[in-house]
Amino acid sequence: MARNTQFTALEALRGRSILRVADLNKDEIRALLALACTLKADYAAFRDTLAQRALVMLFEKPSLRTRVSFEIGFQKLGGCVTFLDHRNEPIGAREPVADYGRNLERWCDVIVARVFKHETLVALRENCSIPIINALSDFAHPCQALADGQALVEHGIALETCHLAWLGDGNNVCLSLMELVAIMGGRMTVVTPPTHAPCAKLTAEIRALAAQSGASITLTNDPSAIAGADAVYTDAWISMGQKDCAEKIASLRKLTVTPEIMHIAGPNAKFMHCLPAHRGEEVVDAVIDGPQSIVYDQAENRMHAQNALMLALLHAVPTARFAPNAAVEILANTR
Repeated sequence: MARNTQFTALEALRGRSILRVADLNKDEIRALLALACTLKADYAAFRDTLAQRALVMLFEKPSLRTRVSFEIGFQKLGGCVTFLDHRNEPIGAREPVADYGRNLERWCDVIVARVFKHETLVALRENCSIPIINALSDFAHPCQALADGQALVEHGIALETCHLAWLGDGNNVCLSLMELVAIMGGRMTVVTPPTHAPCAKLTAEIRALAAQSGASITLTNDPSAIAGADAVYTDAWISMGQKDCAEKIASLRKLTVTPEIMHIAGPNAKFMHCLPAHRGEEVVDAVIDGPQSIVYDQAENRMHAQNALMLALLHAVPTARFAPNAAVEILANTR
């Protein structure tokens, strides 16, 4: 992907809101990952690119990686950050979401929201003139998927040809990864119990994207289907706020990622997890702490991928500083 094409793709993101990976096209994803790699290689070159810009963070759920990576990341680029804790007062409880958003847009340049209901993000987007970024909802976790895409290409796995395997609950992270693979043209095998498959409506939408790109999305209950996968991904079985989950945990037990499961994928398969991990449930220590694990690369990349996204949405990518480097060449060589 030529440098001029990357700039064109990034400029097309100006002022947009990103609530799902499906809000992006293939060229935009590749350009964002190239920019993320550039940032990771040298933040000094991007110092003060977001000076005088303000980020407001609205969080209904607790967080480690998401909060710290957005706060420190935006500050590294010279911007200021305000965090509003909504764990005890859902957005829209004190005043309508529309009024809330119309106030915030007068003071800040971008809103990052971590919410229980995706509809809250949609309401913010429909009532704000500034970009809204989904930092996690019940339907999607696009920033995590972008960071994961960066981790894969850094490890020499091309998104256009990768085979990504998912084991566990067909949750929001799973759906966002399905969107990423469907757009980029790769292959994804999703292994879940019959009762915990990904949302049927969203799966149908994702398969329509896959039909356009030539991607393959397979849903199955058979762990042997992950044979030959480039990466094996799992997540916590119980999402924040879920209760009475004994049946769910029991149904997922056979999908715990163990050395035996990784053996099915093969010796070169990477292990991935968005964290936090419930060790002994969805994954055992021997895997998450083992040589195939790239979970902390994923975690680190949250900051870089998110910063790339915010720079693009705020039209703040400095032309002179976004130059080819070794990290971008890694991305280019995985086509």
